[in-house]
Amino acid sequence: MSVPAWVPIREELRGEEPYGAPQIDVPVRLNTNENPYGPSAEAAADIAAAVQAAALELNRYPDREAWALREALAGYLGHGLTAAHVWAANGSNEVMQQILQAFGGPGRTVLSFAPTYSMYPEYARNTHTRWVAGRRREDFAIDVPAAVALIAAERPDVVFLTSPNNPTGTALGVEELHAVLAAAPGVVVVDEAYAEFRRAGTPTALELLAEHPRLIVTRTMSKAFALAGGRLGYLAADPAIVDALRIVRLPYHLSAVTQATALGALRHTDELLARVDELRSTRDETSAWLADRGYDVAASDANFVLFGHFADRHAVWEGLVDRGVLIREVGPDGWLRVSIGTPDEMRAFRTALMEVDPR
Repeated sequence: MSVPAWVPIREELRGEEPYGAPQIDVPVRLNTNENPYGPSAEAAADIAAAVQAAALELNRYPDREAWALREALAGYLGHGLTAAHVWAANGSNEVMQQILQAFGGPGRTVLSFAPTYSMYPEYARNTHTRWVAGRRREDFAIDVPAAVALIAAERPDVVFLTSPNNPTGTALGVEELHAVLAAAPGVVVVDEAYAEFRRAGTPTALELLAEHPRLIVTRTMSKAFALAGGRLGYLAADPAIVDALRIVRLPYHLSAVTQATALGALRHTDELLARVDELRSTRDETSAWLADRGYDVAASDANFVLFGHFADRHAVWEGLVDRGVLIREVGPDGWLRVSIGTPDEMRAFRTALMEVDPR
């Protein structure tokens, strides 16, 4: 897709492509980090009933503060949080964009450490925020002295950290978080979209909220909650940070249907998260299998695995697609990322990979 020359688009957008993973109709889709297990019939019926009730009042605007939903999310997160500490929007994408609308903008800087989520520079571009990317170490961990030095040099208004990181799956330790929080002059955002999949002992930045008022921890219901189609992202932060975001949010940005869907899903938290342990185990088995076959494998606390190296990763990706398996061509050159699916899907992935790249 290209925008014709006659369309008066902003010049910095000319030639850009919309974000998105390939959507190809194949039997095994392991490219967008979705939860392969959908809600049960009981949970789906509860959500449907909640949506039906909301539908009877669609002539009215929704609760623009989404207060009941925020209370439920605070209860799920724990750590002494209340509804005043929580904000929700249409996916963590809108949450991130609102953060840069409030704390970024012209004359301001957002900083992160690559390789990381490829939408971050697009949020910066769309909000006219200057983008600066440091580099991670060879093992994809944050180089703390280099990170602190870069923060001191750039004085960013916003720092994006991702734990577990996408596309590498690597998580941050408390020491790394403390170092960045101490160095950063503005807000620090820890994107925990995959937090529920982290290994035992891996910390969450929620533990640090009470002592760091400029810390923001973002989450999503798309992954562990199997609610990617529901589009619900949220964050936890000091209530003053939440109030700042309320200034830039669009009126009634979270529909009554979305709120009802998310509340219905939260009533089934135990069931929807019941597969997380299974997905963790499958992730670890997949990592071990790839390593045994001679691949380099990034240590993953997420529901995906980054592995390499390939002289021609695109040829390997195409070979897998030809065999009905779609994974993601993303991250550093020479690496591929596979989302964790059902046992049958992972068997299909392993069979296809051995055919395409025998080792």
